[in-house]
Amino acid sequence: MINYSIIKKSQLEGAYRLDAEYYQPEYLELNQKLQNSNPVFLKNVSKIVYGTTPKGGFFEETGIPFIRSQNFNDFIIDNSDLVFCSEKFNIQNKKSEIKSGDILFAAVGATIGELAVVQDKIKKGNINQNIAKVRINSNEIISPFAGIFFGSKFGQFQIQRLITGNAQPYLNSDQIGALIVPILDIKNQIEIEKYFKKSTNEIENSKSFYFQAESLLLKELELESFEKEVEKEISNVVNFSEIKKFERMDADYFQAKYEKLSAVIRKNNGKKLGELVSLKKGFEPGSEAYEEEGKLFIRVSSLSKDGITDKDQKYLKDELYEKLKKDYQPKVGEILLTKDATPGIAYVLKEELEGIMAGGVLRLKLKEDIEPEYLTLCINSIMGQMQVERDAGGSVIAHWKPEQVKNILIPILPKRIQIKISELVQKSHESRKKAKELLEEAKHKVEELIENN
Repeated sequence: MINYSIIKKSQLEGAYRLDAEYYQPEYLELNQKLQNSNPVFLKNVSKIVYGTTPKGGFFEETGIPFIRSQNFNDFIIDNSDLVFCSEKFNIQNKKSEIKSGDILFAAVGATIGELAVVQDKIKKGNINQNIAKVRINSNEIISPFAGIFFGSKFGQFQIQRLITGNAQPYLNSDQIGALIVPILDIKNQIEIEKYFKKSTNEIENSKSFYFQAESLLLKELELESFEKEVEKEISNVVNFSEIKKFERMDADYFQAKYEKLSAVIRKNNGKKLGELVSLKKGFEPGSEAYEEEGKLFIRVSSLSKDGITDKDQKYLKDELYEKLKKDYQPKVGEILLTKDATPGIAYVLKEELEGIMAGGVLRLKLKEDIEPEYLTLCINSIMGQMQVERDAGGSVIAHWKPEQVKNILIPILPKRIQIKISELVQKSHESRKKAKELLEEAKHKVEELIENN
């Protein structure tokens, strides 16, 4: 079936866009519906500013939160992977300083089109050069409503329309300013804002439950202050036999903190992961097999401890999926674990999916009676991450070998503690799921208001 559009000369939007992709039938239909909703140009109701990056790309250990597009998650800023800039840098770049209610657009590269509305909890921060800060200055538009609108199909089609045909996807200030946003009844906007705030609250609940679970684990192991205690130890003595045994002679591998951690885990009935689970590696068909739609291809970059993300997702053809699914499709209850690039990210699969794991992901299937959410938390916690750090350290590209994965130690706490920790982790996942559902409801509500206007 061939799709085409007939455009009058008067309908051409300036002399800069004469390409057919810009005037796809779907875009024209969405644009017509949007025009019926009293839209205004974003540049007329906001101020748009881009950020900058500290000289040399160096960040601080502490200071002012420095936001990058990779920190965008479910329409808000995720503070779990933040870097920082100095107070001096922040003062020098006051124009790009953010505050609650600002809408942040990813303007470059793979994350282009993603956005976040700065939540109330973020009191201060700055942004890098790949982010455009949009600060609404009109009493007719509520910021969270505008943010949800640009995440809906009526906002996203405008962004995709602008970047189509560009070798290097980029949104400049003129393009962002030319985006249109509808001015809907203020009561409807307030309703959308409530969805956003409820979603934000659920995210905070999710973080709180997860923190409680991790704190309980560390408390049971008496590891609450472990990091601070071992920070002062800068030297260690090892025997040559140990160097031969581990085939490593770098100082980092033999830091005293690792041996102390192992001793704590062994004291708590520690077992090797390979004794608890069976491992199976995913499949790598090569980037030439990637499709824009089809069956899910679960890569390292699309996996987090909270689940499988929607960011930069790739797909495989149905035919290839059918050929591979018997051996490489994960099942509910199995643990997915990354071993390459960002090794040590673990997640228990909770819902059936049609997809194939990439070669950088392992499937863990339980062999013993241990709570899967408990085991996953052990890997994701500081206790597990220190062991990953030790094994994968010293490489330009982090790579965690399956034999090393099998040898990490897991403490086997009493079943009642495992269950309690698992319940807290489950509550965390449920709150995050609820947050996503609220955002989807908000987007659908916005779309309905425009469709029915």
